[in-house]
Amino acid sequence: MTAAFTPRSGHPVARAVACVHEALDQVVDAPVWSLDATEAGAALLDLTSEIARLQELRLRVAAHAHTVETGAAVGATSTANWWAHEARLTRPEAHRLMRLARALDTPRHDPVRDALAAGRVNLDQAQVIVDAVDELPAEYVNDDTRLRAEEFLLGQARHHDAIALRRLGKRLIEVIAPEHADAVEAARLEREEAAARAAARLTMSDDGHGKTYGRFTIPTHHAAMLRTALLAIAAPKHQHAVNGAGAGVGERRPGPERMGQAFCEYVERYPADRLPDAGGVAATIVVTMELESLVGGLRAAHLHTGETISASEARRLACQAGIIPAVLDGQGQPLDVGRTRRLFTKAQRIAMALRDGGCTAEGCDWPPGLCHGHHIIPWHLGGDTSLTNGRLLCPQHHARAHDPAYATTVRPGGKVAFHRRC
Repeated sequence: MTAAFTPRSGHPVARAVACVHEALDQVVDAPVWSLDATEAGAALLDLTSEIARLQELRLRVAAHAHTVETGAAVGATSTANWWAHEARLTRPEAHRLMRLARALDTPRHDPVRDALAAGRVNLDQAQVIVDAVDELPAEYVNDDTRLRAEEFLLGQARHHDAIALRRLGKRLIEVIAPEHADAVEAARLEREEAAARAAARLTMSDDGHGKTYGRFTIPTHHAAMLRTALLAIAAPKHQHAVNGAGAGVGERRPGPERMGQAFCEYVERYPADRLPDAGGVAATIVVTMELESLVGGLRAAHLHTGETISASEARRLACQAGIIPAVLDGQGQPLDVGRTRRLFTKAQRIAMALRDGGCTAEGCDWPPGLCHGHHIIPWHLGGDTSLTNGRLLCPQHHARAHDPAYATTVRPGGKVAFHRRC
């Protein structure tokens, strides 16, 4: 049993709150298992409507509390902050509700307030409608057209949720002033794009254990470009062929893991000659390693940025990147630096694409455009850069070709089978 609720005043609002409290007390322990499907659905919809009505009453009281400066007597900096503290709301939530309360307290938004009070719209829909109408450009609307816009969105609220209403609200000018729609939309898009460019951010943090974490904010159209590029690399149809039976079964779109792998592949494949020069040279990662490691040893290689990578990873990268031999003295200072050489030319890549048709690993169907040019006899072991000494391998099989844990067998027809060494 709960304690009886006593109204704090004789005001009709206070008495209504007491009645609601008493009514809820009567059903606090009432079982709902006896409601059939129809009754449960009807009760759920009715409760949703009544909650919307209570939300309108709460906002109406909140707007009045702001007017009379509730909380000032105890030193609160604003009524919204007092509300957040006393009701254990987050401050952003309290301020959002207060802004909506003050908007609905103005005559221009009476239709929205009435609809919320009647339970015809919910709180999120009301917020979207108020925002959309307030964002209409003043030079193209007056009180009549603004009222017409609000009534249009209220009508659409019977059929659309808040997310769909927001999309409709962005094109509201087409309803009330179609002759200006193109100009208004162009101006809106330019504002949004300028704000998105100004808000672009990228942060990366190395955890010291071989992984780097990052966060970024970029304009939506750049995100669409990046997503399209990564999906092309992480196409789901390759999953079974590359990773074997059972991998990615039933997966229609690449998940976070494969998108992350595709991002790594995207970074590796981006042509360095398209990057601007920095300090007089093209943006380049320099890998330093001993000749023994390049030939097949295990000692780690070092990046000029301070990180280390395994010898097998460096050998894999060497097939795609240029090798610049350098002679170092005993203290590691460069005495002589040679020239880049032994990369497959564009013509050779085209010829291999026509000949191989894609990855030459057995069971793999990666297309030529996503494959690396691999030296069958490594260049550092005397293999030349020619069509007879080259073959196409997808990134995963290319990594295996340079992994000492795997051996290869050339099948009749030219396909390569990989198997782990015993």
